[in-house]
Parts: sequence; C-alpha cells; structure tokens
Amino acid sequence: MKLKVFSSDGQSSKEQDFDQFPTFEDDKGTIALRHAILAIQANSRQGNASTKTVGEVSGTGRKPFRQKGTGRARQGNVRSPIQRGGGVVFGPKPRSYNQKVNQKTKHLAMRRALFDSAEDGEILIIEKFEVQNPKTKLMVEVLDKVSPDSNRTLLVDDAFEKNAALASRNLPYVSIRATDSLNALDIVSSDRIIISLRSIDTLLSRLRKKSS
Repeated sequence: MKLKVFSSDGQSSKEQDFDQFPTFEDDKGTIALRHAILAIQANSRQGNASTKTVGEVSGTGRKPFRQKGTGRARQGNVRSPIQRGGGVVFGPKPRSYNQKVNQKTKHLAMRRALFDSAEDGEILIIEKFEVQNPKTKLMVEVLDKVSPDSNRTLLVDDAFEKNAALASRNLPYVSIRATDSLNALDIVSSDRIIISLRSIDTLLSRLRKKSS
C-alpha cells in the first residue's frame, strides 16, 4: 500500500510503500468491523436510567374513593401506573450494555478499517508532530498544508509532544489518539487520519503479530 508521507512542517511530501499494510480482496472483515463498532458504542453507554415501579413509588395503598356510585372509573390506589406520579410499567432499570468482542475480531476489524480508509485516500503519514510553540495557529498552518479543507481530522502518535498536544486541543475538528488506544470507531468516524511514522510502524507491527 502506497501512502503519502509529509515532512513535519507539511512543506514537502513523497509516496512511500508500506508492505505490511493490511490488504483485502473481498468483503472479509466487514462483519467483524460492524460488530466491533457496535460493541464500542454499546460499551460507552452508562446504563444508569432508572424508573420506579408501583411497589417503589411512595404513597398510600388506600383506595382514593369508593368502588361504586361515583360515576368515575374504579381506582385501586394513587400509585397505579395510570395515575399521575404513579409507578412505571416495564420502565428502564440500571443495567450493563457491555458486549464482549474477542481479540481476533477486534484486530480483523482494525485491519479492515485501516484498509478501507487508505483505499478512500483518508490516511496520510507525517514524519512527526512537532511545533516550536504551543500555539494553535502553528498547528493550523501544518494541517492546512497536509490536509486542507478536511472536517473531522484524527491525529495519531505513540506519544504526543507537549507543544503539539496543547496546540491541537482547541481545534474543534481535530482529535488526538495514542496508538495503543486507537480503535476501529475512531478510524471510520474520521474524514482524515494523519499518523506519524513511528505510530504507523507500531500499529502495523502490532496488527501483524496478532493476525499471524
């Protein structure tokens, strides 16, 4: 797979072949990618929604009025689900939405996500993320040269230098991820992914070991 590699200041670029980059000839891995993304989204849910049943709502159990002769519909008590402030029938309770995905599925999903993004021209490589001062303006200048007019941009590195991290955090369309915390959802939800050279080497090495 050939990817464009930019200098750290974004002034120059060249094509470089990455032999270890994952490749697919058919739809292999698309189902794994879907499962991995759904699991990540499900695992991010708090699951703390809670309602009270009839037995948990405070209030008397006495009948609000007699059964017959009033002309009104009969009522059992004020805690009934049909009463204002009464209990909720089949309402949500705190629960866990966690889904388990095995390691092979996760890595297959990552490889497929990287391949699809590279095929669409969304992955770019930069030698390293480096700015002289922690100023947003300096990072914007680099990103405008590397990837102009991109909306959701993801920056990936093994460990960001302090100046680069501070210069990126105020950009609403930019998010940063460490290589070891990168997942398939980060890749597919980004319009442009800029990865440092050391990060792509770490990532491809990790994926190659897990797939062998």
